[in-house]
Amino acid sequence: MLIETCKRSRIKNINWDVEIPFGKYYTDHMLFCEYRNDLWKEPQIKPFGNFLFFPNTLVFHYGQAIFEGMKAFKDIKNNIFLFRPLEHLKRFNLSAKRLEMPVIPTKMFLEGLINLLKLDKNWIFPKYGYSLYIRPFMIATDGPITAKPSLNYLFFIFCTYVNNYYSRPLKVKIERKYSRSANGGIGFIKAAGNYAASFFPTKKAQLEGFDQILWTDSAKNSILEESGTMNVFFYIKNSLITAPADEKILNGITRRSIIEFSKKNNINVIEKYFTRDELKYYLKKKEVVEIFGTGTAVVINHFETINLNNKNYLLPILKKEERISYFLKKNLLDIQYNLNKDPYNWRFEI
Repeated sequence: MLIETCKRSRIKNINWDVEIPFGKYYTDHMLFCEYRNDLWKEPQIKPFGNFLFFPNTLVFHYGQAIFEGMKAFKDIKNNIFLFRPLEHLKRFNLSAKRLEMPVIPTKMFLEGLINLLKLDKNWIFPKYGYSLYIRPFMIATDGPITAKPSLNYLFFIFCTYVNNYYSRPLKVKIERKYSRSANGGIGFIKAAGNYAASFFPTKKAQLEGFDQILWTDSAKNSILEESGTMNVFFYIKNSLITAPADEKILNGITRRSIIEFSKKNNINVIEKYFTRDELKYYLKKKEVVEIFGTGTAVVINHFETINLNNKNYLLPILKKEERISYFLKKNLLDIQYNLNKDPYNWRFEI
């Protein structure tokens, strides 16, 4: 692996005493690797910076672009851990196959990421709630603008400092017109276009005073699916209800971890298609205890208001320790920060 280090770290220029927005500052180095002639070339690490692309580069025209989101953590002894990195790689390669892109070899991914994190280890704070967000992504780089899969690709990994993605409970509107995914589509992968298509309806909801949208199915806008960049859980009658991870739903790593942890701790989990009408029924009976979203960046964030059929429902106001979302989040974070045993083998030490 070719490694070029930066002459001076930019970390010294940052005021860490103020709250820093997600994705504002990037670490000193990045990894990249070219795919040409049906082979991955030797990966390289170089100082974080720009790349030059021609206007006819295929990613700009036909959308062959995928990404992942994962995190690195430090414990109080400055040991560095990843959380289920091979699961993220599996999902990345699932995205690659669906968009007719080359898969990433496990050895190349892990060795490159480990070298990158060792170089930029000072950007990972040994503080609870702080982490380093890792963004692997791949783009098509061929030049002729014909509507076909590219022959050449670039794979990158860069990182950004992060604390809390959302810092407060969310007001969420159930969307009744626009949809995030459809049967036979690409809702189950992390394709860049999935997120671009969400911006317009999300902005409309934000102008109405909401933080996010809870997406519904494309056929009848009835089935509750995901919310923004999060999978969604409903806690009703001592059961966690969440949509099944099928071809329309992103199979979140945090989602799967929550399900596995809950089942092993005797919390009933139901993976089913849950509809607007069912939710309305339980809201009217005041049996909805909690609704929350899960994802790598956010971990877990609970909702305070849900807008259904243009009516706002205020969810129960609970003390932090009373919320199942708090219990699940704390136990997940304790594993990630090496504060608790990891019977699931989710931690991966660098």
